[in-house]
Amino acid sequence: MKTEKILSMNGGCGEESYAENSKIQTVYLSRTMPVLHASLLDFCNKELPATVAIADLGCSSGPNTLLAISKSMSIIHNTCCQLGRSPPQFSVFLNDLPSNDFNTIFNSLPEFQKRIREENGHNFGPCYIAGVPGSFYGRLFPAKSLQFVQSSTSLHWLSQVPVELSDRSNKALVNKGKIYISRTSPLGVVEAYLNQFRRDFSSFLRSRSEEIAPGGHMVLTFGGRRVANPSTDESCLLWDYLGLAFQDLVSQGLIEEEKLDSYNTPYYEPYVEDVRAEIEREGSFTLDRLEIIVAPWDGVNGGHKYDRRKTAEMMAKAIRAVNESMIKSHFGSQILDSLFERFIDIMARDTKEVEHPSLVASFIRKS
Repeated sequence: MKTEKILSMNGGCGEESYAENSKIQTVYLSRTMPVLHASLLDFCNKELPATVAIADLGCSSGPNTLLAISKSMSIIHNTCCQLGRSPPQFSVFLNDLPSNDFNTIFNSLPEFQKRIREENGHNFGPCYIAGVPGSFYGRLFPAKSLQFVQSSTSLHWLSQVPVELSDRSNKALVNKGKIYISRTSPLGVVEAYLNQFRRDFSSFLRSRSEEIAPGGHMVLTFGGRRVANPSTDESCLLWDYLGLAFQDLVSQGLIEEEKLDSYNTPYYEPYVEDVRAEIEREGSFTLDRLEIIVAPWDGVNGGHKYDRRKTAEMMAKAIRAVNESMIKSHFGSQILDSLFERFIDIMARDTKEVEHPSLVASFIRKS
C-alpha cells in the first residue's frame, strides 16, 4: 500500500502527538537556518514579483510547522526594506498528505498572523495561507507558480515500501526479523531501497521543476548519510531497536513471524553522493549548496540531559508519534503499548550513542 494512504504523524496536541514529540526536528530546523538565510538573500537580489509564492512541503503540524515559513517571510521582508525596495505580499501553501492534521494548523493561524505582523512591523504582508493536501512526489501546483520552496525532515519518507519487496516468493528479498535496512539485510533489500529512493527523488525534482518559476529557489532538509554504507549504526540503530522489540512480540506469540517479515518501513536515508548524482541526472536545478548537519544523540530531549532510560522513553514517544499509523495499519493497535515498552527496555539496556545526520540542499531553478 502506498505510504500516502497510511502515513500520518499523530495529530492534536496530546502527550503522544507529533506536536509534543518533534523536538529533534526543531534541532534540524535551527541548523538549516544558515543555508536557508543565504538562499533567501540571493533570492532577494533578484527582481521579485508583487506577490511571492512560497510552498512548505511536508509541513506536518505542531510548533515547527510555521517556523521555517515565518523565518523565510521575515528575511524576505526585512531584506527588501534594507535594500529600499517595497516588500512583497506573500501567498503561502502548506502541503502534506491528506491525513495530516491540518485543522490544528488552521486553528493556529490567527495568532500566527498577529505575531508575524508584530515582529515585522505594520508594513508587513499581507500574507495569505492555504493548505494543499497531496503527495509531493507528484504535481501539486500550476506551472511556474512558485518562487520559493522549502521542506524539512520529510523527504526521507518514500512514496511506498520498495516495490521489489512485495515479491514474497523471492527469499533474497525477505528482510528477516527486520523492518528497515540492517547489517543482516540481503543485498537485494538494500538495492530495492536505493532504487525506490531514486524513483521518488527523481519524481520530486521533476514535479518541482515544472512548478517553480525560472530563477526560483528551493531548500530541502532530510535524513541522509555521510558514509556510503547504508547499514551503519548511525542510520540503522534505532530501527534495529524497534525490530528487536517486534521480535520480542513474535517470541511471545503476540504477532506472527510472517507478519513481521512482511513489514518494511517506507523510509530511506540516502548517501550524500547519491543525492548529488540524482540532482545532476534530472538536470533542472543548479545545486547551490549541499551540506551535512548533525543532531546529537539526545536531540530528542530538546536540549535536556537525561539518563539512558529517560532518553529511551523520549525516543519511544518520538518514534511512535511518527510510525504509529503505519504500525497500526499492518499489525493492529493492540500491540502498540507492548511494542514501545519493549523498545524502551531494549534501548535502555544498550550503551551505544550515535549522531543523527541530515542533508540540507539549496537549489536554483535553471532558466
